[in-house]
Amino acid sequence: RDGFDGGRLSPGQTVWKTNDPHLTSRLRKTFANEKPLRRQPVDLHATVAVGLPLMVTATTAAGATCTVVSPEPAREATKHPLDLDTLRTQFGRLGGTAFELRHLTADITGRPMLPFSILGAVRKELVASLEQACQTRSTKTAQDAVAALPHSMEPGVGGNRGEWAYPRPSKPRFSPPPAARHQERMPHSLPALHICCRTLSQLQTLLDLGERHLYADFADIRQYREAVAMARAVGATIHLATPRIQKPDELGVFQLLAKQEPDGILVRNFGSLRFFRERGIAVVGDFSLNVTNELSAAFFMKEGVARVTASYDCNREQLMALVAATPPEWLEVVVHQHMPMFHMEHCVFCAVLSPGTNKTNCGRPCDDHVVKLRDRIGVEHLLTADVGCRNTVFNATPQTAAEAVPGLLAAGIRHLRIDLLDEPMAEIRTIVAAYRDLLAGRITGREVWTQLKAMNRVGITRGTLEEKKNPLAIV
Repeated sequence: RDGFDGGRLSPGQTVWKTNDPHLTSRLRKTFANEKPLRRQPVDLHATVAVGLPLMVTATTAAGATCTVVSPEPAREATKHPLDLDTLRTQFGRLGGTAFELRHLTADITGRPMLPFSILGAVRKELVASLEQACQTRSTKTAQDAVAALPHSMEPGVGGNRGEWAYPRPSKPRFSPPPAARHQERMPHSLPALHICCRTLSQLQTLLDLGERHLYADFADIRQYREAVAMARAVGATIHLATPRIQKPDELGVFQLLAKQEPDGILVRNFGSLRFFRERGIAVVGDFSLNVTNELSAAFFMKEGVARVTASYDCNREQLMALVAATPPEWLEVVVHQHMPMFHMEHCVFCAVLSPGTNKTNCGRPCDDHVVKLRDRIGVEHLLTADVGCRNTVFNATPQTAAEAVPGLLAAGIRHLRIDLLDEPMAEIRTIVAAYRDLLAGRITGREVWTQLKAMNRVGITRGTLEEKKNPLAIV
């Protein structure tokens, strides 16, 4: 509140109120419980087998389609395996939505079983995804209709609704800033797969696999010296990640990162960008810089980054729109990660596992304990602490943009990234092999997310956490 200078305001200025919880609540009541006037018929096809997640594909009568995967695999049933009638009953509960079940078919292998709570969660996610798919299809249909008009019949951009004119020239793409024009560009046929690891053992596994474009995001920054030495020993490049939040008294963290002389820094806030840029250290902007359009991308390129990571706020359509409007060499896209659901100043490790009160006297229980947050359906989401003792909760189920990769490559994107979390050696080998096969065209994106049991999704989604009823599971 002390940062607000009322003296800069003058009578007659327009003031924008960006958030009003009371107004939002009042408006939500006007439509939250209203049933739609017309419901669309939906056909569903489910595929389920023991050891694999349930996959449900929905198609409306208008042609909108989406696919949703359960957050956990099916188990072997002891009494009541899933059958067609059970699936029809669970997924037919679409009252209060804009859809109604018309046909349901299923491929059921073995005697799989999933709790009704999981089926309910899949149904809710299916409805949300289908609503988005319908909206996207409606927008595209309208755009296609306008595009099909003769030049003399295209809607004009003047003030009268009845005005028709020739189309305006398409919006020019941004020209790279001078610093970006001289950067080395990778050959069109050689996309780079960058991988972010969180421990020295993960780093060693990646080096053994022959990976040479690496990021390190360690909770204990004292290990960065060894990480840089390990990468240098085999000719790999390594960027060190900054914390997402930086306060004025935390510049020592940046100084320690610079002291390790890495190949570059993965910057997560604007303060770190300026700190390392002024010292001549190469920087790559991470997702937390929130680049969602060509304007924000151009801003950070002008500030001296080698490239920027597309924001997690972009869904698939928005990501492809960003790629279409931005020089592809500016962008890096994360195609596999456990989505960070929230980032907080409060340290659960200190509050629950230590008699201390802050990072100076807590004894660093985060070095020895694993803390997970259990949601209402029993899924446990990993909680981590960074060097500033800030905590992040990560979604337990990995998320993949594998099906978008062919489109990204066709648009010229040559920097793709995998963000690891706590995966063991065997799982890392499987993940890396899957994406290498995808980039080589040996498997499809669908095969990737099916094999890795990951959510087929781009960008953020509504979480499953409840505000007050989530006990902590401490290991």
